Amino acid sequence: MTHGSHVITNRNIASILRHDVPASLVVLLVAVPLSLGIAVASGAPLAAGLVAAVVGGVVAGALGGSAVQVSGPAAGLSLVVVDLVHTYGWRATCAITILAGLVQVVLGALRVARAALAVSPAVVHGMLAGVGVVIALSQLHVVLGGTPQRSALENILELPEQIAHNHSPAVVIGLVTIGVLIGWVRLPRLKAIPAPLAALIIATAAAALLDLDLARVDVGDGFSSIQGPLLPEGDWHGIAGAVLLVALLAGVESLLTCVASNRLHDGPRADLDRELTAQGVANVVSGTLGGLPLSGVVVRTTTNARAGARSRWSTVLHGVWVLLFTAAFAWLLELIPMAALAALLVFIGVQMVNLGHVRNLRGHREVSVYLVTMGGVVLIGLAEGVAIGLGLAALLALRRLAWVSVDVRQADGDWRVTIRGSLTFLGVPRLTSALTAIPAEAAVDLDLNLDFMDNAAFEALHTWRLEHERGGGRVHIDELHDEWYLAAVSGARLARARVPPRWDPRLAEEG
Repeated sequence: MTHGSHVITNRNIASILRHDVPASLVVLLVAVPLSLGIAVASGAPLAAGLVAAVVGGVVAGALGGSAVQVSGPAAGLSLVVVDLVHTYGWRATCAITILAGLVQVVLGALRVARAALAVSPAVVHGMLAGVGVVIALSQLHVVLGGTPQRSALENILELPEQIAHNHSPAVVIGLVTIGVLIGWVRLPRLKAIPAPLAALIIATAAAALLDLDLARVDVGDGFSSIQGPLLPEGDWHGIAGAVLLVALLAGVESLLTCVASNRLHDGPRADLDRELTAQGVANVVSGTLGGLPLSGVVVRTTTNARAGARSRWSTVLHGVWVLLFTAAFAWLLELIPMAALAALLVFIGVQMVNLGHVRNLRGHREVSVYLVTMGGVVLIGLAEGVAIGLGLAALLALRRLAWVSVDVRQADGDWRVTIRGSLTFLGVPRLTSALTAIPAEAAVDLDLNLDFMDNAAFEALHTWRLEHERGGGRVHIDELHDEWYLAAVSGARLARARVPPRWDPRLAEEG
């Protein structure tokens, strides 16, 4: 059997029945409650979340570039969708999903998927953490028996009054749901049943036994109640921006999940361009059928791999099971209290603020990017927060690339100046400040250990040298790495730094 193949043969059918079918059933149990919850957080019809789960399994699973990745509606896109629904309406949001899918197909065909990996993980994790905070704050109001406000800041300001004056049955069911979600992982014998499913079952049973008057899930007539897309009306600049935002956010999240999925199995590595194209096709189909935009989802992918999936058939089958379950048992879903779904979203939102990522980023000095991105998403908006995070990450990268150390020491009447790093115009103030401290007639040994020197830095250094020698001093320059200074003096063009020789003497010795 080819790992990840979706062609059934006599050789691999036994493996599909043994490994992929059981894994697909486990993913089903995770996918249904999460799809409903994300539809609630997105302000979309609940059936739209189930449509996206089916399409993510069947279409993205069959066409994708990873053997174990599972796609579906993602919490990271919910803030974008809820804003689009508020601005353009749900059916126009479906059309935006279709257009975003077409953009992803084009990007996949251009084979630019790996460019998405250039986005700083600190920005991605900060974005997801910010989305998690916004989701948790808004749904906490539902758990407390109230209604969410328009912004995270308003939700924070309204929270004390909500806690003080609302003691409705929704609070009881919310606390039961969160209690089960927290305690379920401590019961290893029950791990076969995913915690989200167990929490919704127990909360639903509790609401029925206590005969509580609560709002329930309403999936209408199931898939038959879904309406098709309509072209959005309004400023085309805003619509184009929305299309690109959905396409890029969904694409980046899918590709990062795809890369992470490589660590979960030992089969062939994921094909990122194929995955991006498959995500695009799936979004076109999902939008056409009235579903949410979708992307690769870490929770479902991890669940799929840990459940023993060996090929993409597990992903495809889970989509089939979601379709059959919704068609046959939609009435069961309508027993679930909305407060239980809201509590599940609060729990998911809190989990999206992953402290493990913060610890990893601390070692690379990128916690500030994470925190600024998260704060921007919470206080300003998703697109603005991501833009601010990307800007800060770029500035920090520029600062690191332009890092330079200027060390000035005196010994036995002679002066030694050691300059390390990349000497650019950004380092000129530090350089000139250090050099002006050297007496006029001193003998100076100038050690240059540079990766790069730009013209502004050369001019500053060369001018100082000429002035110092004119005043009776002596300057001896020793370049320990590449001869940037001597090349600039002579007018020669220096080859790029760190380029290995085309001929490796070690290969000759081995031969």
